[in-house]
Amino acid sequence: MNQTQNTSFSLIARMLHWLMAIGILSMLFIGVGMVTSVSEKHNWLLAVHKPLGALLLLLVCLRLIVRMIKGTPPLPADLPGWQKRAALASHWLLYLLMFTMPLIGWAMVSASGTPVTLAGGWTLPPIAPDNANVFAVLRSTHRYLAYLLFATVLLHLAAGLFHGLIRRDGVLESMTRNRA
Repeated sequence: MNQTQNTSFSLIARMLHWLMAIGILSMLFIGVGMVTSVSEKHNWLLAVHKPLGALLLLLVCLRLIVRMIKGTPPLPADLPGWQKRAALASHWLLYLLMFTMPLIGWAMVSASGTPVTLAGGWTLPPIAPDNANVFAVLRSTHRYLAYLLFATVLLHLAAGLFHGLIRRDGVLESMTRNRA
């Protein structure tokens, strides 16, 4: 990973971060709404959830490319080693979940025999066989990983607030404004 001398993330990294934050939180709440609703809203939520998942998959790929090209600002030198390791591990867990959740969702929908329809009537090709057992495993996996994603997002938010409100060390500012 390329470390830059900047004390802030690049503008494109910040934009992708906040766009994805809104998208991921929306997806989590839409997902809860989908599994708890049997009303006509269920189909509407599903129609929003599928293309938003595809968009988030595209955005996380862009984020990884930007991260590899632009790098990340260094963490504060006085941050304990265990916190630096925890930050790195939690970031890579977030990336893993942001990448795998849409893929598992896509595979789950494929296994249900239903197409993933995007804007303009485009449909994604199936990536799993039409199979009820595969669908059941993927649905369960998608649900439990959604819980893990939500917990990891909460931890990420708590860490950001810790750095911004308690340590006041510039870590939160590195994602909220340009300090280069």
